[in-house]
Amino acid sequence: MGNFDDLALAVASFGGHNKVILDDLGKPSIMVGVPKMKYSDIITGGTQETLPWWVVEGGEKNVIWVSKYLNCVVNDRAYSLPMKDPKAYVNFDDALRFSRNKGEGWHLLQNGVFAALSLWSEKNGTIPRGNTNWDASYEKAWERGVNTYIDGSHGGGRTATGSGPVTWNHDHSAAGIADLCGNCWEWVSGARLVNGEIQIIPYGNAMKSDCSMGADSTEWKAIMPDGRLVEPGTAGTLKIDRTSASDSTLRINTGVTTQTTDSNDTSVPFKDTAAVSGVSIPKILIAAGFFPDSGQKAPGRFWARNNGERLPIRGSSFFSTSDGGVAALGLLSARSFVLNDVSFRSAFYE
Repeated sequence: MGNFDDLALAVASFGGHNKVILDDLGKPSIMVGVPKMKYSDIITGGTQETLPWWVVEGGEKNVIWVSKYLNCVVNDRAYSLPMKDPKAYVNFDDALRFSRNKGEGWHLLQNGVFAALSLWSEKNGTIPRGNTNWDASYEKAWERGVNTYIDGSHGGGRTATGSGPVTWNHDHSAAGIADLCGNCWEWVSGARLVNGEIQIIPYGNAMKSDCSMGADSTEWKAIMPDGRLVEPGTAGTLKIDRTSASDSTLRINTGVTTQTTDSNDTSVPFKDTAAVSGVSIPKILIAAGFFPDSGQKAPGRFWARNNGERLPIRGSSFFSTSDGGVAALGLLSARSFVLNDVSFRSAFYE
């Protein structure tokens, strides 16, 4: 990759807003430009308002550049490059640090942008498949990637970034973003649970290098059923509730009636996530990927624990099998969690 012009020309052949972006050390990443979206672009009956994830300090960003590939890490910096083993065994704070280390504008991909890509794919008929069955698609077993990590007892595992077919890209073309479904779960920024309360970083502020997403940060806001953002702990905010001690079904409620522990969780296929009777679901909760759009079909399971702080991982992994899918969401993990199927991708705004 010593010849930048050759690399840039090769990437341009993908089309569709693919380009090489250099970090502050002059090292390349292959990125895909995602133009700003409106609620109507991704949600049934959505308004013409720009999604908040593209708004920073009152100004709208025309494009957010998303890593085409799950990231590898070189010298504590994240890079989006093809045919690499995705960085695994990475916790949330390190994923954030590796992304921000690249310079101003670089950040860990926002939860809302990941959700927007998933919803856009559904609306446009290109729900991506991926490595959800030990190097192959669980849905289409003939779709395979190139192994980079093999679990001895299963004969498969992680696959090289972008090594699958174009149906593993978000738009089913060579121009798309790879591996949003399967291969590795992805840490995303700007969202969390705290004792079941759904909290987000407002607007696109999670992209800012000085945005604090620490456990005690005051930048976190909770969500009311009418969509207003309020201080965490305000009465009546939206929460994840476990139906009962004997029924682990997940529901959206304005209170927590049954709490999980570290040894159990609550879950449901994401498309079947429901609200407790009488609880309204605002459009921002759907756009943030915490509640399904009307008629949503994208596969993936939604797991949660409503005790303590839980940071989101999205998109499922190489051993998710029938629970895998681009809509999969895990809200089980502390920010210190690491595993062989947990990775991340950085993004960039100008």
